[in-house]
Formats: sequence, C-alpha cells, structure tokens
Amino acid sequence: MAGLAALGLFVAACSTGGTGSRDEGAARADSTAAAAPTPPSTASGSGSAKAPERVDPIALLKGDPKIGARVKADLKPCVADAYPVDTSYGNLTNGTAPDVVVNVMTCGDAVGIGTYVYRKQPGGNATAGTGTADGYENVFMAEDAAVYGTIDRGDLIVTKQVYAEDDPVAYPSGEDVITYRWSGNRFTQHDWVHNEYSQAVGEGDGATEPPQPVPEPSAAG
Repeated sequence: MAGLAALGLFVAACSTGGTGSRDEGAARADSTAAAAPTPPSTASGSGSAKAPERVDPIALLKGDPKIGARVKADLKPCVADAYPVDTSYGNLTNGTAPDVVVNVMTCGDAVGIGTYVYRKQPGGNATAGTGTADGYENVFMAEDAAVYGTIDRGDLIVTKQVYAEDDPVAYPSGEDVITYRWSGNRFTQHDWVHNEYSQAVGEGDGATEPPQPVPEPSAAG
C-alpha cells in the first residue's frame, strides 16, 4: 500500500504544466523556470546530465547579421550593464549542445520585441564570458510587438499578444500561442491557439461617484 501511495504522488507531481498568461507584455516563464527540477549531478565523465554551456546573449545578438537594425539600435542597457534580455537553454533541435532562446524586451514595459533561437553547429566553439559566441547559428527569429518564446518539453512556444487600436499595453485584446517543432533543418508550425480576452476587465473601476453628504438642517429651520 505504501508503494502504491508513493506512485500516486509521483504521477500527480508529473501531471502539471501550462503556457501563457495575461499580463503586461508577452507571457514570461519566470515562475515555470523557478519550479523546474534541478538536473541530478553526475560524476565527471559519467551520466548524460550536464550544465548547459553558457554563452553571451548580447554578443550573439550584436554579431547576428539576421537581426534587424531597429532591434540592434534598441538593444541598450536599462540600468548600468543590465540588458532587457531573457535567455533560456534547452533541447529544441537535438543538437550537440543545448539550444539558446533569447528574448529581447523593452525596458519600461517589458514588452517583447524579438525572439531568437540559436543552435550550435557541429564543430562550433562557444566561448562564454568573453564577449564572443562562435559556432552558433540563428535558426529561428520573430521580430514582432509583444512576442515571447519559451521552451516546453522540446517544443518552441511563441506567444504573440494581439492589440486592437485603442488597447492599452497592459490589456491586449487577445493572444496567439504558436507551437513550433524542429523538422529536418528548420522549425515548422505544429499547433496554433488564439485566445480572446474579455473587454469587461477593468470596466467600472472608479465609475461610480462617491456618495454625497446630506446637508445638515439649518438652525433657522
């Protein structure tokens, strides 16, 4: 019985998941990354789990000829040397090293303006912490307003928030969630979901006037 109970807890723990949220800018994966299990440590030269080879995402972006001039011009630190860039490592293309997903955002609103996936080429050499990252190729890019890419169990999930003409940044009209999978030597679209948000959110806040005080009767009356 104890063994069955433990098995039930294990299955329940593995059944959670999900992608996407309605927030300012494109959905980010901070909470998902924080909850991800830590890979087990292995002795040197044994096992398949290993820490990803870190690269400098800013060097990748600035040295990438495919990236638009506008994105490069906006790629500046928000504070000191802190750039508005999120970086994720994971297996998307079954390459010789973890793939790198880089999201570029605006400083003020954290709205995504570009998502890029880099794949290490066979024989390529990446040097971390020196401002260079040789041997990586840009195999996917999406330069749109309010776009954000994440890795979900081997799939590339790209969320694009949809704005109507009068939508504020914090309240888009909806979002497109597109799933891409690696096929041969490129990503192909595997799934697409469109979500439309309620336009009633935030309506009525402050619309009701506060009650007015009742005048006191005069002494003459």
